[in-house]
Amino acid sequence: QVQLVESGGGLVQPGGSLRLSCAASGSIFSTDAMGWYRQAPGEQRELVATIAYGGTTAYADVVKGRFTISRDNAKNTVYLQMNSLKPEDTAVYYCNAARGFLNTIIAWGQGTQVTVSS
Repeated sequence: QVQLVESGGGLVQPGGSLRLSCAASGSIFSTDAMGWYRQAPGEQRELVATIAYGGTTAYADVVKGRFTISRDNAKNTVYLQMNSLKPEDTAVYYCNAARGFLNTIIAWGQGTQVTVSS
């Protein structure tokens, strides 16, 4: 099994920055894709960003230009650098791992809270 552990969440003022980390362990493949999702109270979980093994990235329009996803394959860790944070970014952020040509999700992290407020 694959285990994913997020860290780096917290309280930040609007316009501030945070960097989230997601460390993978267990039967993770270096070729697995990684992604970040978020879920606000009363809302469905939504995709934030994804990154493939080769570095190809994709972003939700609402975060494009502000957030950057990256990975360190040697550490089996994926990061989400969040800049110019807005109150509407407040959510629990989850990382996941996906495998194969269908990008089947194989694991979710437990989530880390990000709160953007003055």
